[in-house]
Amino acid sequence: MKQRDFFFDNAKFILMAFVVFGHLLNTYIHDNETIYALYKTIYSFHMPAFILVSGFFAKGFYQKGYLAKITKKLILPYVIFQLIYAVYYYFLYQRSALTVDLLDPQWSLWFLISLFCWNIMLLGFSKLKPSIGIGLSIMIALLIGYMDNISNYLSLSRTFVFFPMFLIGYHLSKDHLKKLFTPKVRFASLGVMLVIFIGFYLNTDINYKWLLGSKPYAELEDATIVSMFKRLGFYGLSLISVFSFLSFIPRGQYFFTNWGKQTLYVYLLHGFFIRFFRESTIHDYFSNTESFIMLACLSFLITVLLSSEMIATMAQPIIELKATKTKRFMTRTKEYIKQAF
Repeated sequence: MKQRDFFFDNAKFILMAFVVFGHLLNTYIHDNETIYALYKTIYSFHMPAFILVSGFFAKGFYQKGYLAKITKKLILPYVIFQLIYAVYYYFLYQRSALTVDLLDPQWSLWFLISLFCWNIMLLGFSKLKPSIGIGLSIMIALLIGYMDNISNYLSLSRTFVFFPMFLIGYHLSKDHLKKLFTPKVRFASLGVMLVIFIGFYLNTDINYKWLLGSKPYAELEDATIVSMFKRLGFYGLSLISVFSFLSFIPRGQYFFTNWGKQTLYVYLLHGFFIRFFRESTIHDYFSNTESFIMLACLSFLITVLLSSEMIATMAQPIIELKATKTKRFMTRTKEYIKQAF
């Protein structure tokens, strides 16, 4: 049982590091074909895997108080960080006016409002047979792409497009995941990831925005019946990529395992680093293969820093609206002072 918990903590930390790395790489995707292929490969699995894992842990949605719990955990931080990021962007981009729109998620905050909606949608979809529910959710996602007015507003596009992945995670069991950890599967997964990377490298005209799930078909190409099948193809690609990635996640306890418990802190706070990085001249120093390895190391360091107890202690009152970590820190500090003097 503990090993399975370690697996998910490990997965969340590693995925979060890839999220940060992917956002840093975005600056260079139009300058380097290898980086562009790597970027699309990362985007084929990092958020879909996060969403699938979130669905796996949504099995208790029917419990008493669950709705109030996720509202406090997701919607309140969403509102708070909508305001914080609005102020931050006002100064960073030197805007003429401070504008706040709670219905238009700031950058990565879409995940919070979509995750809330996915949990609510389970009230209906969980009553259906898995095959019917997943099939219906995919059909809705395919058709929603033809509606040009459904985009970033309330994160509606991503909510519908990524819900099938959340629902698949909800229906997964630990026995299903155990099948990923055999040597044969891992060897095959390595080949799959290489093929996906090479495929993206050789087909540079593939628009990465297909992987974001945030745009209607009309913004990606001339919307035709083929567009629906393209999105269906990207679903298949992401599923294969997600399970291939998860097969490599270690199941034991490591130095980074506990950090996986605090990925929400990283997700909400790393945007300040990313936006500053893109607007500053720092990104000019990363221009060759060696420097991109350094960029990967920087991503890891940012992830470690923002998932540390120090940051959690300072940010918990804002993110979780409680101060248990702060009180624990103050208690420990007092004990250290008593011991010292």
